[in-house]
Amino acid sequence: MNLAIYVHWPFCVSKCPYCDFNSHVGDTQNQAVWRESYQLELEHYASLMPGRNITSVFFGGGTPSLMEARTVESVLQNIARLWRVDTNCEITLEANPSSVEADKFADFRKAGVNRLSLGVQSLNEDSLKFLGRAHDAGEAKRAIALAAQHFPRFSFDLIYARQGQTPEAWESELREALALAGDHLSLYQLTIEPHTQFHTRTRRGEVLTAVDDHAVAMYEMTQEIMDAAGMPAYEISNHARTGQESRHNLTYWYYEDYLGIGPGAHGRYMKDDTRVATENHRAPDIWLQQTSSQGHGVKTETVIDQHTAMQEAVMMGLRLAEGIDTQKWRQKFGMALNDFIPAKKLAHLINENYIAQNETTLRATRAGLQRLNAVLAYLE
Repeated sequence: MNLAIYVHWPFCVSKCPYCDFNSHVGDTQNQAVWRESYQLELEHYASLMPGRNITSVFFGGGTPSLMEARTVESVLQNIARLWRVDTNCEITLEANPSSVEADKFADFRKAGVNRLSLGVQSLNEDSLKFLGRAHDAGEAKRAIALAAQHFPRFSFDLIYARQGQTPEAWESELREALALAGDHLSLYQLTIEPHTQFHTRTRRGEVLTAVDDHAVAMYEMTQEIMDAAGMPAYEISNHARTGQESRHNLTYWYYEDYLGIGPGAHGRYMKDDTRVATENHRAPDIWLQQTSSQGHGVKTETVIDQHTAMQEAVMMGLRLAEGIDTQKWRQKFGMALNDFIPAKKLAHLINENYIAQNETTLRATRAGLQRLNAVLAYLE
């Protein structure tokens, strides 16, 4: 049975004002202690689910490129010792484009990473400052070139619909990004998340996102440009050439099994015919203490009942451009998807052109993807 593994490194050089991830400022850590703790938590899960086939490993954060390459290598060696690693296993590491971190790309590749995900966020100097990024546009472009040199697969992120941004400015930036890109781009509309600096500033009256009409125009333009470039959206914010989709993220959207290793990491997996959700302690010090004393840093483990699992699977599956395969759904849950989704609500969404359905698939239309949160809330 397949299994993906997410490994969280919780530290950053600075906290970006839009970020609501579990990240903490600080780039100097005792990495030998972290290597031991990661090993202990991996061994804990290997004892619970031996014999799994590892299809992807994702180092996220935080800023995993602040890790030492030997810490990454240690994690990968332990995974290979504890489970069978798929021949085509995707091993991704998130990285910032700063010069110090980019200089480590060759070492990360030697450690076993075969896919890099760069947090570029913008190619515009003023926007990088607005977003609180520590790198400049020149560093970003050099890091992209280095990623292409060292890794067989790489991607980078951009954030659009920013304060004062126009569709014309975004088109210029996106076309520049395409000239630098490999086979995958992640393109996110700026959203204001609770418990962020941007959220505090918004409550004070600042307008930090583009006006609604411009944001809609930018979304539509993004789809048209990326379609024409042969990198259509396979998920709301992720674009790739055929076969170059992020295999790890597809694990989430297909509602398959994954482990969460490290502070604040989440997991979803089957254990003894029971689907469980885990959440680790968020505070790095507590997680380290817990792994040292009990072999793992799990704060909560919750049994997911069948109804909740199906709700989560709908929520994740409708993010995909391809939608939900109804035959695979029946195999996973033992009932037809149409027997789970209320018929009147489904009919209404189809009539409004937010959902499309045929004999094999249920998917959100482009209009539905733009309003997916509202669509999902309506289906609850």
